[in-house]
Amino acid sequence: MPARQIRPYGTWPSSLSAAQLAQGGRGITDLAVDGATLYWGETRPDDGGRVTILRRTAAGDVDEVLPAPWSARSRVHEYGGGALCVSDGTIYFVQLDDQRIYDHHPDGAPEPLTPPGPWRYADADVDRERDRLVCVREDHGGSGEPRNEIVAVDLERGDVTVLVTGAAFYACPRVSPDGRRLSWLQWDHPNMPWDGTALCVGQLGRGGTVRSTRTVAGGPSEAIAAALWAPSGALVFASDRSGWWNLYQVDDPERNRPATALWPLEAEFAGPHWTFGVAPLGFTAGRDGRDDVVCVFGPPGARRLGRIEGATGERRTYDLPYTELGNLRVAGGTAFVLAGSPTTPTQLVAVDLATGEADVVRQPSPLTLDPDDVSTAEALSFPTADGATAHAFYYAPRSAVYAGPPDERPPVLVLSHGGPTGHTATTLNPAIQYWTTRGFGVLDVNYRGSTGFGRAYRTALDGLWGVADVDDCVAGARYVVERGDADPRRLLIRGGSAGGYTTLCALAFRDAFAAGASHYGVGDLEALARDTHKFESRYLDRLVGPYPAERDRYVERSPIHHVASLARPVIFFQGTEDKVVPPAQTTAMVEALKAKGIPVAYVPFEGEQHGFRRAENIARALEAELAFYGRVLGFAPADRIAPVEIANLR
Repeated sequence: MPARQIRPYGTWPSSLSAAQLAQGGRGITDLAVDGATLYWGETRPDDGGRVTILRRTAAGDVDEVLPAPWSARSRVHEYGGGALCVSDGTIYFVQLDDQRIYDHHPDGAPEPLTPPGPWRYADADVDRERDRLVCVREDHGGSGEPRNEIVAVDLERGDVTVLVTGAAFYACPRVSPDGRRLSWLQWDHPNMPWDGTALCVGQLGRGGTVRSTRTVAGGPSEAIAAALWAPSGALVFASDRSGWWNLYQVDDPERNRPATALWPLEAEFAGPHWTFGVAPLGFTAGRDGRDDVVCVFGPPGARRLGRIEGATGERRTYDLPYTELGNLRVAGGTAFVLAGSPTTPTQLVAVDLATGEADVVRQPSPLTLDPDDVSTAEALSFPTADGATAHAFYYAPRSAVYAGPPDERPPVLVLSHGGPTGHTATTLNPAIQYWTTRGFGVLDVNYRGSTGFGRAYRTALDGLWGVADVDDCVAGARYVVERGDADPRRLLIRGGSAGGYTTLCALAFRDAFAAGASHYGVGDLEALARDTHKFESRYLDRLVGPYPAERDRYVERSPIHHVASLARPVIFFQGTEDKVVPPAQTTAMVEALKAKGIPVAYVPFEGEQHGFRRAENIARALEAELAFYGRVLGFAPADRIAPVEIANLR
């Protein structure tokens, strides 16, 4: 390899442009199996953010089955998911613009199934015996909060019948294989689904009504993350009763018998329910006609595909070249799963459960990088406040052509993930490589409160949001400085949504960072508690404290009230139709910083919601953030970027 050219960090020309990243940033959403045929949703940033539907036949042929401009995306809970269901070749999907369910035969045009109105649908399952769908419906027709229910949709007439109501939230309605029972998850304010949920089962009467409901598992302090009927009629679910989301089985849910732990481990077999339709388990035929459970488990960066034999209880793992696995579907002897690794972006993979061989079904992103350009994740654990330990993945600057001066340390961009109940992973992410190929280090932090490390780590953020997460990001940044990996004068922080809040708190209440970027981030906790959507309207009760009883704490931890202590430049990105973090929060922060004389930039995107889905906006956000850092840190990026207006920058 020829010697690399020496250029200052941050100024390296990169083969990965923002436009390429955005155009190629396709993702896979819902998975559904119909016999041996697999269907999935695929986001298309290069087509206005549309979500199309593709299928893979038993012969391995892949084709697109939802023509433009149709877009299969639910908005239940605002985060959606579960917009796709397939039965006997007919596709049932939720159309984005009107949120109605449509049925679609690939050789025809989609036809509306549900009536127009103030309703949203998600997470459908087919009740074959009664020729209907059973799904979650969110009713926005009232004057207060939307009402969530489980409903049945007649496949002939489109009539909608309410089956289960009364709880604040529902998810995962599933009809048993014999058609006699319905299972579902439910929870109430102030819990989020990862705090406490109930797994319920009811009998389905002749008319399809639900009766004799009983709670099988869960409660206010036990979170059930998923539940699925086995072909035999047993009910398998993921519970964190042990402190970890492990799998349990109830052979006869109508009898009051304890559940059996299938694979007790200090490892997670499921994740938080932010979106519908994400399954961590499935079933395949085993010995003696018993059902084997297929599952994914492990911490971020070390996820595995496993199998539990129904006949013997024996457990095995498959040796796959992936470190991240999720959203599993099983059809016959094949497991379909989303998979990635530090050198491989997320792919849709088919695993032969007999041989363990894996074939790529779909790699939605066509982006390719020179292997010498790829920065791979280094797992770090480091001490943080209160004697705790936090986790992160570090990505060093990397280029096949360029290197930094030997007497210079790179700027490091600290990433605070969203949620905050979520986590970051090691899958090759072009949005991280965008920075590392330009000479930035990136520290992707799994601060306390992140999932994948057990319930104790997840709940370590309770009452401490805006404190513990910030401490962990600061401690991680200082840790890489102490290792000699970062210039302490050029530490940067950025995050989206809840990660944007962590970013703003770090800039307002700490002095570790030179600048930051908030992508649709929270600046005012009171406004979030008062104005956000139903799903998260009581989220802060646990993370901060009950409102308004703990109003002083909300004010104390809201960056909007501490602009006087915020002396670092910030750039804000915001969708104008965001219902989760309304734009007024961002504009209030921007105006306050302008009035104080702090360098600040604001980039709004018309028509975008919570997160950016259009290619041109994704690209503009990346380029504007890079240009902003260049201006405030005093270096010139190699990219040709449209100017960004920065108020108060001399």
